[in-house]
Amino acid sequence: MTTALITGSTAGIGAAFARRLAADGHNLVLVARDTKRLQEQATELHDRHGIEAEVLTADLATDDGIEAVATRVSDRRNPVDLLINNAGFGNKGRFLDVSMADELTMLKVHCEAVLRLTAAATEAMRERGRGGVVNVASVAAFVPRGTYGASKSWVVQFTQGVARDLAGSGVRLMVLCPGFVRTEFHERAGMGTDNIPNWMWLDADKLVAAALGDLARGKSLSIPDPRYKTLMGLVKVAPRGLLGGITSRTGRKYGPQ
Repeated sequence: MTTALITGSTAGIGAAFARRLAADGHNLVLVARDTKRLQEQATELHDRHGIEAEVLTADLATDDGIEAVATRVSDRRNPVDLLINNAGFGNKGRFLDVSMADELTMLKVHCEAVLRLTAAATEAMRERGRGGVVNVASVAAFVPRGTYGASKSWVVQFTQGVARDLAGSGVRLMVLCPGFVRTEFHERAGMGTDNIPNWMWLDADKLVAAALGDLARGKSLSIPDPRYKTLMGLVKVAPRGLLGGITSRTGRKYGPQ
């Protein structure tokens, strides 16, 4: 049986990955900050699917937390075959309304943790000649939308660049760029969602199924929904100045309330 490690596993997209991978027979390493929720999740997945679910409490906003997970993904005796870098969060407010400490914490979780965990995992995977990494970004990566969008843009460029560097090694990398997904993400950030049209919402389980299909097909970029693929196609041809104005107004309408 293969083993998958999922950061931010107890809610949202991370929890959907855990459910799907457990149902498919993968053992799991579940990573989050809340030990009680991790233990409850591990017990449920073990009882329902008969897989082994290991719990690793770690805060990826800290060096110690990142190092703990990096040590686990680089363990040669108990290898991790699939890494899902899913942990992330949003800040409520425009630039300069958010504290610099919170902005730097976002970069720590979205960029530094992804960099260090991907490096630790792929080094061990390359030695074995197999493995996979999914880094969760966002369609916000493709529009000018503050620190969140910039950090997710970094994840996109980083993942696709590493995928090219490791081509032929047996290690696959893919960046997943979802749109609005019904999870705890917005509630935790204090963001209102009442103004977001129903058609823009995605189901986390369907999203994960499509993402894993894209990974199996060897894609390095997954935008797993026709609606968002169409929107991102329009983004590519829109003038940058016009796009900046639109995304700013959209962010005020559909973002933090």
